[in-house]
Amino acid sequence: MKKSRSSTFAGFVLVQLVTVGAFAAAWTTLTPDQNDQILEVVTGKPHFRPVKIERSEPLAVTPLYDDPEVVSDDELAAVLKQVQPRFSADHLKPNHVEHALRTWHVDAEFQDPAVMSGVEMRDFLLDHGRFLLSWSAEVEPLLQDRDTGVYIRWGKVAGASVHHDHTLACLTEAGVPLDFPVRTPKYPNRTFKDVLEQAIYDFDLDERETEWSAMAFGLWLPPVREWENAHQRKLSFDLIAKRQLRGAMTYGVCGGTHRLYSLMLLVRIDDLMRAESESRYGILSDEIRAEVIEHLGKVRDILEETQFEDGHWPYNWPEGKVAVEHPDTESPAYRDVIATGHHLEWLAIAPESLHPPRAMIHKAANWIIANTTSKAQKELLDDYTFYSHVGNALALWRNTNASAFWKKWEAEHPWQPEAPADSDSAE
Repeated sequence: MKKSRSSTFAGFVLVQLVTVGAFAAAWTTLTPDQNDQILEVVTGKPHFRPVKIERSEPLAVTPLYDDPEVVSDDELAAVLKQVQPRFSADHLKPNHVEHALRTWHVDAEFQDPAVMSGVEMRDFLLDHGRFLLSWSAEVEPLLQDRDTGVYIRWGKVAGASVHHDHTLACLTEAGVPLDFPVRTPKYPNRTFKDVLEQAIYDFDLDERETEWSAMAFGLWLPPVREWENAHQRKLSFDLIAKRQLRGAMTYGVCGGTHRLYSLMLLVRIDDLMRAESESRYGILSDEIRAEVIEHLGKVRDILEETQFEDGHWPYNWPEGKVAVEHPDTESPAYRDVIATGHHLEWLAIAPESLHPPRAMIHKAANWIIANTTSKAQKELLDDYTFYSHVGNALALWRNTNASAFWKKWEAEHPWQPEAPADSDSAE
């Protein structure tokens, strides 16, 4: 009886070994994609091979000009004072913080204690505990754990980022490194790499807004030119650039102007990669690069036709001369701020061959400076996201960034608290 049981057990073990051996042999004949599909079935979790990222710090695209005729030191200081991040700590909007951090960067510091520093802004976006201090548990977390990384909740709802991958793009432009700690509701030891990998996993070339993804991927992934998303769909910077070129110029966020910035950014990164590798190959093919530059050249020509006498460009700039001949009097005034500020921003990183005459840039800057400095700071808060681009654009035109300029400015012009208003005169 004992011998029979022993034989049965030995036979069972042999069958298992044969089965495992057969499976192992079959496994070696499968493609990597087929292996991934089997793992997803067995584990019940998505299997994803992230892009190999060769850098720990994001690339930086630097400005090309230092033109005090576009904006003087005094004018730049006046504009930057207006767009300091003076936000209430209660129900702090991620979209406001993202825009402010993108303009001011992580190293931003202010003598005025009422202004959020770059570190405070970064930590609000990447530390769930900081988010809870502002929102408590009444809304869903901004940071959400996934098996494939850290997802950032977005949409036009309370406590969320407004645009897909906008948080990622802004933190990247602000200089957050890949290994920076990220504290989610479940785990205190995630990293910014987990945020980036989730964005790569989620990215869909056909989604409505791809501008932010294009910026973030461009600053992190090179020299990689091609990769795959979660559905094994081949992606590349060529495809992303073509996506930005698709459709009418009005398509995309802020009247189509963000597409212009992301396209120009990709061209500048392509320049960096070609120079770095001492090769004619960058992240864009010669064909697609030529299409992008041709497109931006058409925009330059439209800007020459659509500037109003006072210097601003209208929100409906893609309509060309019609936009000037038949002004849109129905749209809110802040839309002209959006168009003018965003155009000045992408032009600051564009070569002169893609510029309208410099006199037109001077006029546009004069208009936007006067508009920004004429507003009360509290009034600007409602439209902060638009005006933050003004601060960033004008700093770029002086070959600097807001943080670097402000530190030098405050060293020479120390902050002084404003005197309280006289209650008698206020009556």
